[in-house]
Amino acid sequence: MTGTVDELDVQLIDLLASEPRIGVLEASRRLRVARGTVQARLDRLVARGVITGFGPELNPEAIGYGVTAFVTLEIRQSGGHDPVAAHLSTIPEVLEAYTITGGGDLLCRIVARSNADLQRVIDEIVAYDAILRASTLIALAEQLPYRTLPLVRKAARHG
Repeated sequence: MTGTVDELDVQLIDLLASEPRIGVLEASRRLRVARGTVQARLDRLVARGVITGFGPELNPEAIGYGVTAFVTLEIRQSGGHDPVAAHLSTIPEVLEAYTITGGGDLLCRIVARSNADLQRVIDEIVAYDAILRASTLIALAEQLPYRTLPLVRKAARHG
């Protein structure tokens, strides 16, 4: 579902991003609006799919997965993408997978404990029959972490 966000939505999202454990009552106090307004806005943002979760954000490196890589997969087209995605979902080190255009069919973000462990993860990925080829790029350093707040702010301005 699509739609616009306004300045209060941005302020609420900003507050939740900076203090994810804040309660509705405290958020209403900080934003200087009624508790019911905050709850209604929050419910609406969740229902529209703007806010997709409230879980903790994790850093794979902090739990021993210091290698990040991006893998482009070429797959056998006859079986489609869904069975390959189902296979990838069984591998915990596969954090994301997207169907893409261009030279490959799927792009995955994966993590590993070391370069040797990365080889194990890639071997596990390509062990599936429908995967014909994998091309891997190892990330050396994160220059810009995944972010959405600047996009939310822009959406509110151009709503």
